[in-house]
Amino acid sequence: MFFWWLEQQARNVTDGAAVPNPVYLTARIGLAAVLSFLAALAVGPASIRWLRGRFGERIDSASSRLNELHANKAGTPTMGGIFIGLAITLSVLIFGNLTNPRIQLALFVTLTFTLLGAYDDWIKLTTQRRGLTARQKLLGQVILAVVTAVGLYSIQSEAPHGTELQGPWGWGHWTLGRWLIPWSALVIVATSNAVNLTDGLDGLASGCMLFAGGAVMAAVYLSGHRELAAYLGIPRFVGIGELAIPLSAMIGAVLGFLWFNVHPAQVFMGDAGSLPLGALLALGALATRQELFLVIVGGVFVVETLSVITQVTYRRWTGKRLIACSPLHNHFVFAQVPETRIVMRFWIVSALLAIVGLISLKRS
Repeated sequence: MFFWWLEQQARNVTDGAAVPNPVYLTARIGLAAVLSFLAALAVGPASIRWLRGRFGERIDSASSRLNELHANKAGTPTMGGIFIGLAITLSVLIFGNLTNPRIQLALFVTLTFTLLGAYDDWIKLTTQRRGLTARQKLLGQVILAVVTAVGLYSIQSEAPHGTELQGPWGWGHWTLGRWLIPWSALVIVATSNAVNLTDGLDGLASGCMLFAGGAVMAAVYLSGHRELAAYLGIPRFVGIGELAIPLSAMIGAVLGFLWFNVHPAQVFMGDAGSLPLGALLALGALATRQELFLVIVGGVFVVETLSVITQVTYRRWTGKRLIACSPLHNHFVFAQVPETRIVMRFWIVSALLAIVGLISLKRS
């Protein structure tokens, strides 16, 4: 809306002639982050009060020991991801160019994955079930991811290098063609689930998302900048810079949410937050053709997911546990490491991985 209004003002000054947008992209990226932060901060207290009386966390994992260790978290309001999604949407509607198809995809991902996550949370909190069944949840994610992937392919197939998978440090590239659709759907589903698995301690997923999201936002901005993309040797995509606005809004909204989510948490994001955050992160990496870059900057999410997969596989083969409890952060909880120490160390690792990821963008 703000973008459109300023463009109209500029046209009025030039008697209707087309002119460059008077608001620099970098300014809108920054303003989007600030607005979403302030929006999350403003609606946070009222949202928490409303959620507290209706949707308190139920500690009901498959591990009785973990339930005992997290017993003090029972009743904490959850589904806080709803106000993250609203803050992102508001900011994008105001500062984004809504005619840009990548912005439209980002809004679709944010809203639909938030609704799917909220429905899963609602079932978990209003019934004796642990949310949607794994099959139901996966089916919902796959449907939304495929729709997003088809939309992304229609954009990428028109651009040079648009369907190529780029390797870090210039380690080559691989053309996917139409295989980009199932590949993109896989990346979106995997990333949204990875963030969901990481969301187990106060501030853990939120803090890691700030570093990973910041790195992906930077990659998007660089991919849209003629000189910087040429310097780094990465593919340049015209108009992709607009996608940095929802990613920036995501960072601002997560910062606002983290204000209430740090230990001891006043609210949890639930699936209503983790699913859309992961999907939006994946969309940014896919649009720049930097999925392997995402593996680096989202390394904490990757390791958390692998810890679950290896734990389940190892137990099926041997009947024993490889670590005390998965995902990995629960292993340290079982070892009696203070929660704040676990979270801060995961943040540190996430920050270092974001730096390594940005270094890996230089291809020549």
